[in-house]
Order: sequence, then structure tokens, then C-alpha cells
Amino acid sequence: MSVIIPLPRERFGPAPSVLAKTDGFTVTGWRTALGIEMIGVDTPRGRVEMLPYMGQMLWDAVFDGVRLTMDSAFPEPRPAQVIVETYGCLAYHSGLLRNGCPGPQDDHPLHGEMACATMDAAHLEIGEDGQGAFVRLGGHVDYIRGFGPHYRAMPSITVRENTLIEMAMTVENRSALPMDLMYMCHVNFAFVEDGRIHQAAPFTPERTRVRRDVPAHVQPTQAYTDFIERLAEAPEDSATLDAPEKWNPEQVLYIERPAADASGESHALLERPAGDGFAMSWRPDQFDHLARWILNGEDASVAAFALPSTCEPEGYTAEKAKGHVRSLAAGETAHFATRFGYTDKAETTALAKTISDLTEKENA
Repeated sequence: MSVIIPLPRERFGPAPSVLAKTDGFTVTGWRTALGIEMIGVDTPRGRVEMLPYMGQMLWDAVFDGVRLTMDSAFPEPRPAQVIVETYGCLAYHSGLLRNGCPGPQDDHPLHGEMACATMDAAHLEIGEDGQGAFVRLGGHVDYIRGFGPHYRAMPSITVRENTLIEMAMTVENRSALPMDLMYMCHVNFAFVEDGRIHQAAPFTPERTRVRRDVPAHVQPTQAYTDFIERLAEAPEDSATLDAPEKWNPEQVLYIERPAADASGESHALLERPAGDGFAMSWRPDQFDHLARWILNGEDASVAAFALPSTCEPEGYTAEKAKGHVRSLAAGETAHFATRFGYTDKAETTALAKTISDLTEKENA
């Protein structure tokens, strides 16, 4: 059972106001001085902040006193048409017609049109299901072009009383013609010095591939290219985020065919030196690819250690040539779901064992 609360834009004012309150959650809404509507959800374990009308981004999250979000030059969200104009969020929806870094033959924005899309409507859903009480931000945006694509995107972010967040995207092709579909759940965790990455695939050159093509926004150094060559031969060197300076400029890796558990989910984990960690779970039958983006720069640092995607992030032309661009038939709907967040020491130990068991079982 659940209750739907519409969130018209006029409901947001300059001072935070309580939109809903339950035994476990307090939901507030406000509009920043820059004109961005925001939703805050306080839970028994922390706080989550979301942007109901800007792509339904997940801006920030803190659980048990640990901030999950990347460091950036953006102390707050800014009005934006493209993601680089407000690149400081914890997670966003990358796609949907285009995704990734545009190549020389591409004219699409970085990570597509959905990341900063102005939503047509937003709402809260508050209720309880088999997993317990929840607060869910939902809404929709219709993308319509005369003589071109027409789809409805219906994202959602679900917050529970634990420290895991569920992020989902449903896209319906409302055109009479097929549409291209590229989607990545782009989760930007904080960089963790000496953090250890656990993945359900071996750290071998065949299963953990480093990106060799240098994108236009990266200014390569000799140390950078040397590190690429080292990771190509010994990708196990990417498992620990030691020597933070070597992750500047960024490195991108592709994890091939991660194993799934009996429920169909795969998992990845960034274990922090204190023994707790950040976790990501997804379904490989929804996401054909898994990317990793690590950067420890002067103005931004991020450990996006698990980016489930339908394609690699090399832009439309390159991905089309690889056969990685999906086609969604007229009237067809696609759904994607991930679960990610913070794990305490016991949960981190248990998840690390689950991932190790998956890898060992595959290699047996």
C-alpha cells in the first residue's frame, strides 16, 4: 500500500518545508537561490538529496556519517542543460538516445539528453512493501521531436530505512518507429585512498580491459600513458586505489561478463580502509556492460567503480559500430534497476565473500 503526493513546482519555496513525515522518514522540499528544486529525505541512518525536476538526479547521500558523493567544484546544483555544467552529483541517468563521451563524428552532449532533462511532472510515493517502508521520488518527461524520436522516460529513486538506494529507469517508445537506446546508471562515489575494489570477474586482461583511446577532454602525460600500458598487462594493479596521484588524469576500465548470483544480480564493492564500504548491485540481463571510471584530480575526485550500462561510454558513432546501440521497437518499454549505497563492516565482509564466491564458482 502506498500514497502518492504530487509535487508541482509551485510547491517549492526558498525555505525548506516538510512535505511528508512518517515514523522513519522526514521529507522536505525547497528551491535554492539558483532556482533548483530539491527534495531531502532524512532516514534513521542518514540523509539523501534529490532533484525532482532536473533529470531526477540523486545529488548527495550521507549514511552513518559517511558521505558517498564525489568531490567536485560544485557545492550545490546549478542550472544546466548538459551534465558538465553541474557535475557534482552522486548519481544521474545517462542516455537515453545517446550516451558517453562524444567522438569526432558525434554531435550529442556528454552522456546524453536525459542527465539534465527538465521533468514534466514529479511526485512522491510513500508506502510499505515486502522490503519494508520506503519513500520514492518518481515522475516523467516526454521527449518529442517533430519527425523524430518520441519517448517517455519514467525514472525513480527509492530510499528505505537502511543505507541502500534503489535507482530505476523505465523508457517507453511512443513513436511509430524504432528508437535507439543507450543507458547508463552513472553513480559517482567518493574516491577512497587505499580502497579495495571487489568485482565478480577476474582482474585479467581479457576480463578487465583498460581504455586505450584517450578522450578529447584528457591531456595525457607520459606517466598517464605508461600507467595505461601497465594496466593493460596487469589490470590487478587497478584493484587497489593506492598512490592517488596515478589516478590523475582519469582511467576507464571495462569489466567483461561479471558473474551473477542465483537471483540474477551481480555485485561490486569498494572496501574502505576502515572496513566499511560502498556497494553496487545490478542485473547483467538488463545491462550488457560494466564500466569503471576513477579520477583523483585537483578539482574533482571520484571512484565510479561500477557503472552498469547497455553500452560502453565512447559515444554514439563508436558504439553503433560495435553493435552496442539497442533498438526499442514502436510501443516497446525497457526497464533498468540498480541498488547501491553504503555497507557497514559486517555487510562489507559478507558482500566481499559473496563476490569472491561468484568469481571462484565461475573459474571452477
